[in-house]
Amino acid sequence: MTICPPLRRTPDQRPHSPPDGPARRFRIAGADVSASIAVFLIALPLSLGIALATGAPLQAGLVAAAVGGIVAGRFGGSPLQVSGPAAGLTVVTAELIQRYGWRTTCAITVLAGLAQLGLSALRVARSALAVSPAIVHGMLAGIGVTIALAQLHIVLGGTPQSSAVDNVLGLPAQLTDVHTAALAISALTVGLLLLWPRLPGRTGGLLRKIPAALAAVAAATAAAALSGLAVPRVDLPSWSSHALPGLPEGPVLGIAAGVLTITLVTSVQSLLSAVAVDKLVAARADHGHGVPRSRLDRELAGQGAANVVSGALGGLPVAGVAVRSVANVSAGAVSRNSTMLHGLWIVLAALLLVPVLDLIPLPALAALVMVVGIQMVSITHIRSVTRHREVLVYAVTLSGVVLVGILEGVALGIAVATAVAMHRLTKTRITREERDGAHQVRVRGQLTFLAVPRLSRALHQLPQGARVVVELDGSFMDHAAYETLHDWQASHVRHGGAVEMTGARIAEPDTTSSHACCRPWTPWRNHCGGHHHPVDETRRATGHQLASGIGKFQRNTAPLVRDELARLAREGQRPSQLFLTCADSRLVTSMITSSGPGDLFTVRNVGNLVPLPGEESGDDSVAAAIEYAVEVLRVQSITICGHSGCGAMQALMSSAPDAPRTPLRRWLRHGLPSLERMASRSHAWARISGRLPADAVEQLCLTNVVQQLEHLRAYESVARRLAEGTLTLHGMYFHVGEAQAYLLAEPDEQHRYEDVFDRVAPSGPSTPASPANSSGPSSTPTTPSPSGPSSQTPPGDLTDNPADDRTGEPITPSMIDDRTEARAS
Repeated sequence: MTICPPLRRTPDQRPHSPPDGPARRFRIAGADVSASIAVFLIALPLSLGIALATGAPLQAGLVAAAVGGIVAGRFGGSPLQVSGPAAGLTVVTAELIQRYGWRTTCAITVLAGLAQLGLSALRVARSALAVSPAIVHGMLAGIGVTIALAQLHIVLGGTPQSSAVDNVLGLPAQLTDVHTAALAISALTVGLLLLWPRLPGRTGGLLRKIPAALAAVAAATAAAALSGLAVPRVDLPSWSSHALPGLPEGPVLGIAAGVLTITLVTSVQSLLSAVAVDKLVAARADHGHGVPRSRLDRELAGQGAANVVSGALGGLPVAGVAVRSVANVSAGAVSRNSTMLHGLWIVLAALLLVPVLDLIPLPALAALVMVVGIQMVSITHIRSVTRHREVLVYAVTLSGVVLVGILEGVALGIAVATAVAMHRLTKTRITREERDGAHQVRVRGQLTFLAVPRLSRALHQLPQGARVVVELDGSFMDHAAYETLHDWQASHVRHGGAVEMTGARIAEPDTTSSHACCRPWTPWRNHCGGHHHPVDETRRATGHQLASGIGKFQRNTAPLVRDELARLAREGQRPSQLFLTCADSRLVTSMITSSGPGDLFTVRNVGNLVPLPGEESGDDSVAAAIEYAVEVLRVQSITICGHSGCGAMQALMSSAPDAPRTPLRRWLRHGLPSLERMASRSHAWARISGRLPADAVEQLCLTNVVQQLEHLRAYESVARRLAEGTLTLHGMYFHVGEAQAYLLAEPDEQHRYEDVFDRVAPSGPSTPASPANSSGPSSTPTTPSPSGPSSQTPPGDLTDNPADDRTGEPITPSMIDDRTEARAS
């Protein structure tokens, strides 16, 4: 179950919704326009260069760039990712064109797009992220090496061979037959590409705003035109003769392999690029405010649609491109309009700038693509895989892609990654030493059945009756290792020895619990770190248990949250919701809302009560929290959460007029309006997921949530924010025994609630459950909550029980039960 604040969205809070009002116009932010121009200036020469490198018609690169911008930009799930012909697809496409021809390659692109749409429908996008980064980086590096070797021949004035090996073998002959004009244009292009980002001074800063790729190609074009060098140039044929796809011709297995390769490369590259774009957006100065995170399945569908359209129009395969996406994010784009506009600029250039494009020298484009290929062998990636000890996986994948092919290289990388993982799983160090009269056994690594013989030998060499400390430093222990440790521990203790487990302790098998490992919300008495004891209501948490829990946090959880908490410490808290709930120990707020540090501003009190303004009687804590959350933190919503078996509600039901006045009873009088509301004939009784509550206590728990929301509206700051439309109120009920959350139906125009709590579906937002399908709680009486007293401990200072507004008689539990039965009948 995932409940993310705000629990319910009002129409004015829906993401990407048009502004309310009679005049609705399509508006484009100025940042999107400027970002689209910057991306266009980068994409235009790169698209031509990639088309040249694949051997496809040069127009195919422009088609893919336009379709990637417009189609993938409109339907994709990553708003700021820019798609188009990618350098990572150059080798694959070149091989398909050489083997099957251009028209069949276009058909293969269409089939690959359909395959991506199918994978998106199956929602397997996140499975692509399971591929080791070392394999992905190795694949891209291998493709980059292959591209660079092929384009080097064009830079030198020759023609590339069909494979990377042939290009290496033919390089000495090519060096003896260098074309001076082509080499000069290429050298000028490479020099400008490398020096342009490093131009010094104020003038250099202004020039650096022009993309390096555009500046280099433009300078090379001008130099070739002014000097009259005889070099081959771009030749864009008429669009009327543009080649469209035909029926696939060739062996079925070969075409299927081509479809699989394009599907794999485009999908993995696009999804990883989308994740990287999310990180870049979050790192911007505005923290990506207003830019939603990528929806990977939708992004996969958008890439599939783009490939279908691109292939059908005679374009190259399309994928998310990191270089253009980085430029889009860096230029300050705020929506998908920038991506779509860049595609529109490509279309206009392809139609109106053909004479200018025909002046570009082919060696300049080859040099541009060669530099891109070299940059795909990233030093940052190599350092990363070295730090994570995955150099072997990276090297094997790179070598396999260069020497054999992409699919084969990736398969080799996966095989090596699996072997490395198995080796690490079996690499367990077991040492033994004696210190301070105790024998210490250290186990470093994962404990699997392969390490059991060495572990058993080390343990049985310890003398009987000795004090032993076993230190486990690993995150995995299989059943064989567990049984070995458990049996030895029982035997050693039985012979008078003492055993202490650190790192991860061994508990007695617990047949009453369905989970064998300790989660962050596991109760202390069920922790694997200690022995299980039967539930004893008189048992109290000891200081040792608290210190042990803190120690587990410092060891296991703190390393995972330290960076996020450090960020919150620097930036301060900015919660989106005030969450007011009961102090009941069974309500773990972060668990039932799937929230983390900085998400919720939480207030807990007995009975989740909100005193009316002016009724606090010296206790302003709740009012102060509301004022601080609404006025200072500017939360977007407030949720009041009640729960089943609330001891405070039971105390209200069983209160006696002559009970002694205590602080608890003085506090609980703020719940009297809830009791009156339940007894009133003018208010509908609360229903839970299409049924009546199981008993009077549950009825009061539900009614109390509705009543406290009414109290909340009486606060001036809350009423003002509600009138402005910048704050929403929500009611929630958590059934402890069912582990099921329910949300209160939205209020009507008069701000009156329907008093109906709908079940929250496991997949996300609230969906009403029919009475036939709802599994209500049992009718057995609920036990008092630790947050409130039991029915045998009546609270004080509740003047008299509230009276029924029709009979004038005091309300008693029996009257409410009778009313419940009559209403149900």
